[in-house]
Amino acid sequence: MVPVGVQDEENSELDRTRSAAVRKRSLRLLGELLRPERTTFILTVVLVVVAQAARVAGPALIALAIDRGLPAAQDGRWLPAGVIGGGYVLAAVVAGSCTAAYIRMAARVSQAILLALRQRVFRQTQRLSLEFHESYTSGRIIARQTSDLEALRELLDSGITSLASGLLFMAFTGISLFVLDWRAGLVLAIAVGPVWLITRWFQKRSQALYRASRVASARLIVNFVETMTGIRAVQAFRREGANNDTYAGFTEEYRQNNARTMGLNGIYDPALQLTGNLTVAAALAIGGFRVLDGGLEVGVLIATLLYTKRFFQPVTQMAMFYNAFQSAAAALEKISGLLEEVPTVVEAPEPVALPHAAGALRFEQVVFGYGTGTAVLPEFDLDVPAGQTVALVGRTGAGKSTLAKLITRFYDVGSGAITLDGVDLRDLSSRDLRRAVVMVTQEAYLFSGSVRDNIALAKPEATDPEVEAAARAVGAHDFILALPDGYDTDVNKRGGRVSAGQRQLISFARAFLADPAVLILDEATSSLDIPGERLVQRGLQTLLADRTALIIAHRLSTVAIADRVLVMSEGSVVEDGTPDDLIAGQGRFAALHTAWKDSLV
Repeated sequence: MVPVGVQDEENSELDRTRSAAVRKRSLRLLGELLRPERTTFILTVVLVVVAQAARVAGPALIALAIDRGLPAAQDGRWLPAGVIGGGYVLAAVVAGSCTAAYIRMAARVSQAILLALRQRVFRQTQRLSLEFHESYTSGRIIARQTSDLEALRELLDSGITSLASGLLFMAFTGISLFVLDWRAGLVLAIAVGPVWLITRWFQKRSQALYRASRVASARLIVNFVETMTGIRAVQAFRREGANNDTYAGFTEEYRQNNARTMGLNGIYDPALQLTGNLTVAAALAIGGFRVLDGGLEVGVLIATLLYTKRFFQPVTQMAMFYNAFQSAAAALEKISGLLEEVPTVVEAPEPVALPHAAGALRFEQVVFGYGTGTAVLPEFDLDVPAGQTVALVGRTGAGKSTLAKLITRFYDVGSGAITLDGVDLRDLSSRDLRRAVVMVTQEAYLFSGSVRDNIALAKPEATDPEVEAAARAVGAHDFILALPDGYDTDVNKRGGRVSAGQRQLISFARAFLADPAVLILDEATSSLDIPGERLVQRGLQTLLADRTALIIAHRLSTVAIADRVLVMSEGSVVEDGTPDDLIAGQGRFAALHTAWKDSLV
């Protein structure tokens, strides 16, 4: 048995290893995004260096003007004062011009990075397999695209340039101070110690608070998205009050984190100001006595005081950058984690071409289970000849929808093979598979845009006559013409809303236009009323003609149009035959059919 202390130490070491790996992954991602903009980035760095050097030159030029220019002017020699004054103006112009330039260039770099990252996140979320989307909530994905990218934007837009300019300004200021008067520089060096301790104290506490704030923000987004997505269930079960309490808890957690963060700032900022004022007072006292003794020129004293005062100005700004950095680092870790996800369904390295599929399906000793769970399909075998319409019936959990997901290759089999016209689905390109196999679900999702756009989703290059022909074929043409703008009606605007049956007909027209060899209807009529179902049934007759079809349905009225019925139970086919043969028998389908007929009386 491993001692508790040793086990805790091993766990801590494992956590450190994981954290280092996550940081490395995040930095690698940032480097990849920055690589195309490296020239602009390098030029931005150069401009930052020049701008800060020009800013720091000001107090030194003031000292030179007081100690050299003014005495020369009193003697009638105005050239030194004019040269020094011109140098001061030039330094100010250079500092201002370079600052404006590097801010613009940094914005270009940050926007280019954010654009690339936003597109990568979108492409990745589309590329990932259905297994990922069924476990990774939509709210979390939205958080990656919104709050996390916003945190990175805040960092990239001004945070990095603030850090670079602040560090360079402090470095140049310290060097200039030591060059002018090493004693004043020593006073400043002593003051750096307390500032560093205060800043480290602030960083350690703010790091935990900002990470907690990011988590609380993500919870808010996830909770809001899930509530709005399921608003029908919320209102149907009167969950508004309970949801308000839950959301209030998340908002209170977020508020408390922000309040604690502001409390830290309320301690940190005054502590920095106090340290800076004490340092200036010490430099003034030491330098003042030296001026009285003649050991220090007045101009140098003024310059040292200016440098000492200015030295602490970027510290607060850099501390705020650290907060933004912590928030952005946490966001980048989450985004890089999403981008590291690998699809469980991968494209074949050398796909077999199948441009014109006939539609013959075969399951050969297929074993499949979700995740690490038990097998849903234990050694499943099935032959579906091309052009046959097969109805799958059975209780929930029997494996019907699993078959549909495997044929469409939303998931890959654990072992065995599924073939289309003799070719393993895993050997087909996704393009050929999507052309050959289309699934219509009960949701009949319509995207923003016109009815025409939604039908043409299956074939973007389709002409208007082709779209209308598809609608006519499934019986959708007449009701579409009755909409306010016909085929150009926006389905998401007032007046363009369609019923469940009409949505389903639009999805059928979409499938008809795609003209697949294999069509899968997964509970496509389960949410319809009787008139809507009859409307859809007429469209089905045309849609299923001359193609292989699998119909997953609980309603036996849909099953009646099938050539063959498979009754499934616990991942196996327990009855197989024509609808008439099974109804005439004494099996499960006959019992289901009798119960269905009785329900219609």
